[in-house]
Amino acid sequence: MKSLKGKTALITGASKGIGAEIARCYAKNGAKVIVNYLSGEVAAQNLVNEITIANGIAKSIKADVSKIDEIKILLSETEKHFGKIDILVNNAGVYHFEPFEMIQENEFYRQINANLLSVLFTSQQALNHFNPNGGSIINISSIATVKATPMTVLYSATKGAVDAITTTLAKELAPKKIRVNAILPGPTHTEGNKIKGSEMGDFITNQIPLGRLGTTKDTANAAIFLGSDNSEWITGQKIGVSGGFD
Repeated sequence: MKSLKGKTALITGASKGIGAEIARCYAKNGAKVIVNYLSGEVAAQNLVNEITIANGIAKSIKADVSKIDEIKILLSETEKHFGKIDILVNNAGVYHFEPFEMIQENEFYRQINANLLSVLFTSQQALNHFNPNGGSIINISSIATVKATPMTVLYSATKGAVDAITTTLAKELAPKKIRVNAILPGPTHTEGNKIKGSEMGDFITNQIPLGRLGTTKDTANAAIFLGSDNSEWITGQKIGVSGGFD
C-alpha cells in the first residue's frame, strides 16, 4: 500500500543528498513530487528521470527559496502542474563548520538566508497553496540543536531557530489542519558530507549508540511517516534520527 498515494509534495533543495532521497522515496510511495533546486539542474533532472522510469511522477523547478519572489513562482508552478500541495518539506540549507572566532558576516548571512529565511518564507507563502483539508510541513533541522558540538555555533543557531519555528507554527497553523514537525538528522553520509570511512567518520561512529552513521534513507523514512496520514495526530514534534547521537 502506498502511504502517500494521491498527495502532492514540494521538497526544497532536493537535487542531492537527503532531499533527493526524500523525493525518491515519496515518489515510490505514490506522491507527485516537485524537486526544487537552485544550482543542481543536471542532478535534479536526472532524479526526475529516475523517478519517471520507475513509474513515479515528478518535475524539477529551479528557485532560490531564500527569496520571496522566487518562492511565489515555485509554489504557483507547483500548483499549476500538480494541484494544491499536501506536503512541504523544507530541506534546502547550507553548512560550514569553523571556530567561533573565525565566523565572518558574509557566512552569517549565507546560513541565515539558506537555513532560516527559506523555511520561514516558504512555509508562509505555501499557506495559499495547501489543500483545503490541511497537510504537513516537515522541516529538516539537525541533531546539532540538541547536542552541543564545537565549531557548529552558527549552523546550530540557524537550525535552533528552525526548531522554534516548528513548535510555534504547529500551534498557529493547527486551526488550518496543517501539521508542522521537524526531523533532526544525526551524522549522515551524503554526497556533500562524505564522512563514511574517514578518520572523522570513525571517530563519530564510536559515539553513536547504534554503531553506524546515518544514511539518507533513514531521514527519508521519517519524512514518509510525517507526510502520511499515519501521523495525523502528531504536530510540533522534533524527531531525532540519529542512532541515539544526542
